[in-house]
Amino acid sequence: MLMELFLIWHCVDVANCQKAGDLSNIASTYIGIVAGFLLGGIISWWIYNRQEKTAGKEQEILDHIVNLEEKHEHVLEKHELVLEKIQIVEQNHEEMLNNLLTIDKKINSLLENK
Repeated sequence: MLMELFLIWHCVDVANCQKAGDLSNIASTYIGIVAGFLLGGIISWWIYNRQEKTAGKEQEILDHIVNLEEKHEHVLEKHELVLEKIQIVEQNHEEMLNNLLTIDKKINSLLENK
């Protein structure tokens, strides 16, 4: 059965088509198969091409995000260092203020004793 079908489809010329039937149906079948193959190939290539471009842009965006995160981490490290230095300066100012208050109390007590 399959062999007979292949032999009928193989009929392209009138000389080969003694028992095959109508030549226009056979030719249109071949044309439809070839056109379907070409159209399917073109559409598949187009989809692949679009996905490849999209993947490339996604990779660029991801790389950009990674770079921004690295810069952000670097800036955060600098801010932490600045905050630590400010904290040290505040502690020194507090100590100086306490020392000045202690000196002021001593001066006041000396002035009262005179």
